[in-house]
Amino acid sequence: MEDCKSYRSGDKMRDLVRNNSELILVMGRFGLSLGFGEKSVREVCRMHNVDEKTFLAVVNYITGRDYHCGEVVLPSLIRYLKQSHEYFLDFNLPSIRRKLIEAVDCSGGNDIAMLIIRFYDEYVQAVRKHMEYENDVVFSYVEQLSQGHLKRNYTISEFASKHAPIGDKLKELKDVIIRCYPEKNNYLLNAALLEIISCEQDLTSHCMIEDKLFVPAVKLIEQQLRKKGDRVYADKTEQDVPDKKDKWETLSDREKDIIACVTKGMSNKEIADTLYLSVHTVTTHRRNISNKLQIHTTAGLTIYAIANKLVNIEEIQVG
Repeated sequence: MEDCKSYRSGDKMRDLVRNNSELILVMGRFGLSLGFGEKSVREVCRMHNVDEKTFLAVVNYITGRDYHCGEVVLPSLIRYLKQSHEYFLDFNLPSIRRKLIEAVDCSGGNDIAMLIIRFYDEYVQAVRKHMEYENDVVFSYVEQLSQGHLKRNYTISEFASKHAPIGDKLKELKDVIIRCYPEKNNYLLNAALLEIISCEQDLTSHCMIEDKLFVPAVKLIEQQLRKKGDRVYADKTEQDVPDKKDKWETLSDREKDIIACVTKGMSNKEIADTLYLSVHTVTTHRRNISNKLQIHTTAGLTIYAIANKLVNIEEIQVG
């Protein structure tokens, strides 16, 4: 029985490809070239500036092994997905069409042949629309997330709820050709059918990678951003009301100490001496506090400190 433990960074790249020929396409989409000799996965990935954990997550998923979506680096996975789109739209699907045109007789009013080509062309247009939406909308949204920007009216769950497999229509086309096209011993058509079957499986795998690796990784970033008090929306409006409790939880212990000192009327030099810091460090902390809380006056900080029970009112210096 084949050992199905997960592939790891120290494994030889040649072993992965030798045992799983479908990984040749995966390597190309990650920008990894062949000719890697006895190098390990880690060595090959580092040679090409590819995140090895993302590569292994895709490889282990495709080969039916345990994978870890939490280790996926989204920019690396998005590059892989975009390269996959380019492969399908610019190479694989046009190649299948050329083989179909060569294999079926579209002359002399052969209605079945014409319908096969029309069916295929309509399918390709649907795939193109699907992938262009992901490139232009979904991946752009994730790039905004990576910059710390949420959107009010869009989450990755909206994409996931509408994300349907795009290989099913190819399966229908394959069945139509097998059941309805009458020619015998058509080696060209058989070759086209084999490529259609391969493309169907590849597209199904591609969609599953988006569902099982891409979507969970994006949801994790969304959750992390929502936990932050200083949320930034790409579509920010004047109605945004900062969540003061959340903002307070983002302050470090050192920042809380500095707020307490400020409310007691201490100068930056006095704070620095008390907390064994440099004046420059105190100044930097105070600037960060103002940015986090959006409070820029000592009076405002004092009210904030009292409300959050950081200091007793008796400790406050007035005047």
